Amino acid sequence: QLQLVESGGGLVQPGGSLRLSCATSNFTLDYRAIGWFRQAPGKEREGVSCISYSGSTTTYADSVKGRFTISRDNAKNTVYLQMTSLKPEDTAIYYCAAKGYYCSGHHSSYAYWGQGTQVTVSS
Repeated sequence: QLQLVESGGGLVQPGGSLRLSCATSNFTLDYRAIGWFRQAPGKEREGVSCISYSGSTTTYADSVKGRFTISRDNAKNTVYLQMTSLKPEDTAIYYCAAKGYYCSGHHSSYAYWGQGTQVTVSS
């Protein structure tokens, strides 16, 4: 069973930056697309970004385009989400999830999920 672990969340002021990591130690991520999702209190889970297995395709929600960057280091079995110019509305629990090869926009397509990491943007 593929196990994903997120890290890097925390409290940051508006305009600040954080880098989230999604790592696994028990399986390779080489053949997996990795998506980042977030869920704020009282709201549905939404897709934030995704990267294909090769890294050649990346997608972003309109709300984060130009501010977030997804990348992967397959040698380290890790995917990153660099978040800049953070806003209070970015506050949520951020989850990474894995599926085969190519990205999908809906969370139901992803078979493996991490436990999430809290991101809070507040002054």
